[in-house]
Amino acid sequence: MEFDETVYVEAGPGVKNLTFNDEKQQARFELAVAMMVYKWDDLQIAVENGWGGPESADKRDWLTAVIINLFKSEKVVDAAIIEETMLYAMVDEFDTTVEDESALPIAVGIIDRYKECAENNYSVLEELYVKWNEKQRHRHHVQHVHVEEDPLNPDSSVDEEEEEVEELVDEDENMDEPSKPEPVVDEDGFELVQKKGGRR
Repeated sequence: MEFDETVYVEAGPGVKNLTFNDEKQQARFELAVAMMVYKWDDLQIAVENGWGGPESADKRDWLTAVIINLFKSEKVVDAAIIEETMLYAMVDEFDTTVEDESALPIAVGIIDRYKECAENNYSVLEELYVKWNEKQRHRHHVQHVHVEEDPLNPDSSVDEEEEEVEELVDEDENMDEPSKPEPVVDEDGFELVQKKGGRR
């Protein structure tokens, strides 16, 4: 599938930038940008391997904010400028040159998500958000998209999601605990008392 880097969105007459006037609409678009950035496999690999140093995850969130600010400061944003921003960030922050053209589908997707949000169509965003949540539940080290509340469901608390994920992480940590030694039985069938080892 070919992706067109010339696709763009443009602010209407008399409007200085591409920020949505409706706060919830804007919040959902910003979440959509975060979901698309998290979807970029090359960046995910860079973060997981710490190519950007100990603050690799923060740098990913910073890139999300930079892309959002493009829409807040410009009258016209196209896929090419988003792609360029992503590629420069990889070089500057992760010392990685991406040559597989994987950034373009993400950039085009961000333009598409903007158009969908402008039409109050959040079906793709909801699908991305569900997939992201499922992925987090299977990860031991969890990075969160920093939103004060779930823009798709204001009644649900992000804290509840974090508590649920933390419980799963705790379960994983418990799996690392040493197992108790098997009882030793002598020839007459009596269990021998064993010396307890030191605790960690």
